[in-house]
This record gives sequence, C-alpha cells and structure tokens, in this order.
Amino acid sequence: MKGPFYITTPIYYINDVPHIGHAYTTIAADVMARYKRLCGYEVFFLTGTDEHGLKIERAAASMNLHPKELADRMLERFLSLWELLGISNTGFIRTTEERHRRVVEYAFSRMYEKGDIYLGEYEGWYCPFCESYVTERDLLDGRCPDCLREPERVREESLFFRLSKYGPRLLDLLENRKDFILPDFRYNEVVSFVRAGLRDISVSRTGFTWGIPVPFKGSHLIYVWFDALFNYLTGVGFMEDEQMFKRFWPCNWHVIGKDILRFHAIFWPAFLMSLGLEPPQGIFAHGWWTVEGRKMSKSLGNVVDPFEVAKTYGVDEFRFFLMREVPFGLDGDFSKEAIFARINGDLANNLGNLLSRVVTMIQRFQRGRLMPPGPRSGEDERLEEEVTNCVRGYEREMERLSYYRALQYVFDLVSALNKYIDEEAPWRLFREGHRRLPTVLYNLWNGLRILTVLLFPFMPEKTKHMWRALGLQSPLESASFDEERSFHLIETSPIAKIGPLFPRRD
Repeated sequence: MKGPFYITTPIYYINDVPHIGHAYTTIAADVMARYKRLCGYEVFFLTGTDEHGLKIERAAASMNLHPKELADRMLERFLSLWELLGISNTGFIRTTEERHRRVVEYAFSRMYEKGDIYLGEYEGWYCPFCESYVTERDLLDGRCPDCLREPERVREESLFFRLSKYGPRLLDLLENRKDFILPDFRYNEVVSFVRAGLRDISVSRTGFTWGIPVPFKGSHLIYVWFDALFNYLTGVGFMEDEQMFKRFWPCNWHVIGKDILRFHAIFWPAFLMSLGLEPPQGIFAHGWWTVEGRKMSKSLGNVVDPFEVAKTYGVDEFRFFLMREVPFGLDGDFSKEAIFARINGDLANNLGNLLSRVVTMIQRFQRGRLMPPGPRSGEDERLEEEVTNCVRGYEREMERLSYYRALQYVFDLVSALNKYIDEEAPWRLFREGHRRLPTVLYNLWNGLRILTVLLFPFMPEKTKHMWRALGLQSPLESASFDEERSFHLIETSPIAKIGPLFPRRD
C-alpha cells in the first residue's frame, strides 16, 4: 500500500428526494476513490446525510411526520441510489447518530472554553431553504444568492464564532497552498473574500427544536452548518478510533458543489484551527447542472431523476456522461440529445467498435490466442510512445480531479488505436501470412487492456466486460495501475467475438 487516502462528499439534506446534483458529486468522488485504489492507496471514502435543521423540521411537519421519521424514509432513497450507481464508499455518516452528537458537542464546548465562541445578538437575513445567513451585500435583488428565494428577516440571541480572529491565518494558508482550492478561479474567489475582511459568524439558532442543543445553553441549537461540517471528523473515527483518525486525517479531498464553497474553504478551516487540528489538504468545488438550458426546478417540472436516467440509459453510461460532458468545475447542461451523442459517439462508435474489431481479429486470425510479438517497427514504437504519453497525461489530470481532460487522453488513445488498425490492416497481414500480424495484434490487445484500466473508475461494470472480453481472468478491481500501464504478454483465456458492449441508441 502507498498510504492512506481520504475523500468525502458533502452530506446531503434529506428534506427531498435525490437529484442529479447529488449523483454528480457522489460519482465524482467515487471515480477518485476507485482510481486511488488502482494506484495502491488505502482509501476511505465517506458520504452521508445531513438530518438536522429548520428546513427538515418544516418538511417533516408538512407531512405530519417526526423529523427522524422523515430522515429514516429519505435515507433509503439515498442508499438505494448509491447502490444503483455503484458507489464504493467505505463509510457512511448520519448527523442524528450518537457518535456525531458527541463530536459536535465536544467541538462546540472546546471552542467556547477557548473564547472563540461568545454570546451576542444576530439581526439580519436568513435563508431557511439554504439554512444560511445572508449578508446585505450578498443579496441579489433582495433574494438569496444561491437559491434565489426570499430570505427571512430574523433578530435573535445567538452564539458567535470569532471568524475575524482567523482571517490572517486563513490568508496565510491560502497564499502558501495555491492548490488548496480547485478549480483555480474558485481559489481566487475565496482569497478575494478573505482579503476583504471576515466578520464573526452566528453558530447557534433559536425558535425551533430539531438539532443538537448547545451543551451549556440548552435554549439554543447548534447551527446546522457547524453540526454538518464535523461529519468529516466523526466519519473517520474522531473521539472513537484514535488510530484510524490519525491515519486518515487530514482529508485529501472534500468534493462539494460551488454553492457551499465558503462554508468549506473559510468556516471549516477556521473551526479546525480553533481546535488545533490540521485543515484538509484540498477542496474541489464543481458547478451545477441545468436541463436543456434551464435551471432545474419543481415548478418547471424538469428536475432530473437519477434513478430514471440510470435505468433508461445505463448506469455506466450515465456515470461516463456526467464526467465526460463538461470540464469538472464548470456548469453543465443535461439533455437527451447530449447523452445520446456521448453514448453513440464516444462509446458505441469509437470505444465499442475498437473492442469489437480487436477481439474479432484475434479470434479469427489467431484462434483466440495472444501470441508473442515479432520484430518491432517504427510504427509499433510510435504507438507505444503514444500510449505512454496518454497514460502520463491521464495521471496528471486525475490528480487534480480534472476528469474531462483525463478522458480526453483516454479517447486520444482510442483514436490512436483505431488509426493503427487502419494503417496496419491486420486482415491484409493475415491474407499475406505476414510475420508482423502477431506484433500488431499484441500491440492492439495491450492498448485495449490499458484503456480498460483507465476507464475502470468511470465505468466499473462495463470495463469488467471489456476485461473478460480480452481473456483476462484476474479481477479488474484488484488490478494495479503500476503493473498494468505498460505493454506485456500474459496467458489469457481464449478470446472470442463479442456482441456490442455499447449498443447505439436512437
């Protein structure tokens, strides 16, 4: 093992059913978790549900349910979706768990004892839909900048965290770690915000009951965002399994949506500094999805149901589309035309056709057996060099969660292998009894094997079919990226012609 690697999604509010945004974030984290396992890391991948707060209390009341009943019902929707999408998380956290309550109470009390939390009064705007306070300068035409709904004017006694105290340390952290926040333009947003000066933030609320009470002031509930952020400690053993916590903390990547960047890139590191804990290694904030050019909303009836999409187009096809369609970090647009184009173009015409051509030729020309290569030519060396360059580019982009560019390298390799087939014409070599035939098929088989490994984090089930089609019997999920990245000859099972792995969609 190369060492520990810890990646998280945000924990998801359970006041509504899962949508494409939940699927997008979780698949993105799953891709990285699977990639790191291939690279030999011990991966801890955490996701979970955020079950406290006014929004959930109101949603439960509208259904005549206790908030915990609503949480239990909605939990099953999320767990079912992760199972359907092949999410390989190793940990799951609910904020209603006793282990989490202990962590939140401990953290709040320690910060109060240190003088970083004090009693005051908050008067201003509060968005119950986002469960966040909104400053006057952030309002957009009187609306919440994130959900564009009208916030509520509130005035109440509140406990405050001395965020202003940590401004210089946060700025020092940001200036010394340029890769702390990705993409780069999100990093610049956060730096500008911190440089403009930080105000102390409210970390408690009154007026409702569903949450964790402040240990020393029971009439107050701990602000839901304070509560939620500490899931990243609870989920990896803080205060419960010291050895595990020391092994995996600090977290390597928090993968989040852009709307919650400020909580993760400013509040969260400051909370950790107050407790004397290291901040995370990296935060990646991705964009949002629109639907055929329009923002998703219930009123428009265009909310994308990930269950329906995965069952209609295929789980791996859906996973692939989300990572391939738009650079990770930017906003994307979902449409039937777009997903059809990716399935028919990238997957059916390019990748699927390449796999079918190669295994068919090995079956027809060499009776399904892979043979040792003969003398090499300049064309063979150029192909192997191109494979090497694509793998290096893929690795470089994956380390920055640049999935779109990583997949560009993958499909550059698909194009190179298809071009090599057309130029070398194995059918002609077979007719002429040419001794280059085993070399050409050996090169193609190796290129496809490497392609399969590169695509595994994105399409874990379809690539298993590719792996078996190449005659490989060892489990793909236990493959080693270091061992599989270069050309070699191994004994395979008989390779036989296969049907279309990615049928064209009309």
